Amino acid sequence: MMRAIQDFFSFSDPNVRNVLLGTILLSTSSAMIGALALLKRKTLISDAIAHAVLPGTCLAFFLTGEKNSIWLIIGAFITGWLASIAIDQITAHSKIKQDAAIAIVASVAFGFGSFLLSILQHSGQANQGGLKSFLLGSAATLLREDVVVLLWLSCIIILVLCLFFKEFMVIAFDRLFAKSIGLPVKKMDFLFTSLMVLAIVIGIRAVGVVLMSAMLITPATTARFWTANISYIMLLAILIALFASLSGTYISYIIPSMPTGPWIVLIMSLIAYLSFLVFWYGRIFKRNR
Repeated sequence: MMRAIQDFFSFSDPNVRNVLLGTILLSTSSAMIGALALLKRKTLISDAIAHAVLPGTCLAFFLTGEKNSIWLIIGAFITGWLASIAIDQITAHSKIKQDAAIAIVASVAFGFGSFLLSILQHSGQANQGGLKSFLLGSAATLLREDVVVLLWLSCIIILVLCLFFKEFMVIAFDRLFAKSIGLPVKKMDFLFTSLMVLAIVIGIRAVGVVLMSAMLITPATTARFWTANISYIMLLAILIALFASLSGTYISYIIPSMPTGPWIVLIMSLIAYLSFLVFWYGRIFKRNR
């Protein structure tokens, strides 16, 4: 056991370095986006976007014929953004409520993506192998070039969030006040949605479209049990995501048959459940004092 721990934390294995760095970058950017998405009540939209990136990934492969990370990210980003627009348009121009619109867009997009994926798998193309990993993710197969792309895009997300953190906060709390003081509310909404789509897109290779929304929602929701301060929520969400990423990567290292992404989400969910129990029993204890 100690030998395995020493080998893991020595980072001598390049595969361990790639997986750990990739999941750490992903968890940090996702946790920051998730905290603001929770405040702006856009957590459910992130789930629809996560399902909508699958057809974009498949279409990008159809058009280029190769699994180049950049092209796949561009394709996924476009369909993710289209899903967000579709939800807004359905809600604005019909009597359908937002939660129903989210369900419609998510199911249609995921169904279309699964259809395209099935066609690709039966196309006979030799280089289509591994595309199915975008469903549930395959962090263990991250290559150095994947991590480099992940590094740059994660840094962009984190930098933009830090630069416009106050503006995002003001708009989330009071849109009318934000407009009255001259903030470009629509442009800031566009920017935040773009960052959220980008955060989801860069994570599908590691955890897949099915579990990516959990990477955004779970850490922030868990942190909310412990504090109401948005800055502390974001910080705690990052720490939870980092711990889950480290633990999930370690488990998949010592037990090679175990997938990294699902274990990361499982550990996040366990922390969320324990936090809920502490919060719930704490309220009962206060009432009975």
